[in-house]
Amino acid sequence: MTICERFDVATVLFPFIDRARAKPRPVLVLSGGAFNTAHGATVMAMITTAAFTHWPSDVPISDLARAGLSAPSVVRFKLFTLENGIIARRIGRLSRADTAKVKAGLRRSLGR
Repeated sequence: MTICERFDVATVLFPFIDRARAKPRPVLVLSGGAFNTAHGATVMAMITTAAFTHWPSDVPISDLARAGLSAPSVVRFKLFTLENGIIARRIGRLSRADTAKVKAGLRRSLGR
């Protein structure tokens, strides 16, 4: 089982309703390791290429290599909690600059 820390980028196997398989998708971990261990679950935000959609609150990821991403991507504040067993692996971590942008985006979206 993979336990991630806040601002790690991981892949999660998302199931599809109309398919018998799951597809790995990147996510941003928002909860801390102690929370994730104690609860057996992790709070996450969606990471997407946003090729066809845009949300006003999207936060572009500048340092793709550090985050472990190969295509231009954004953090989208679609928040969810998933069991730790669904986390496939940690692929990277946000840079300091990207972390600061996400923190500011969370403050704007959720309040202080």
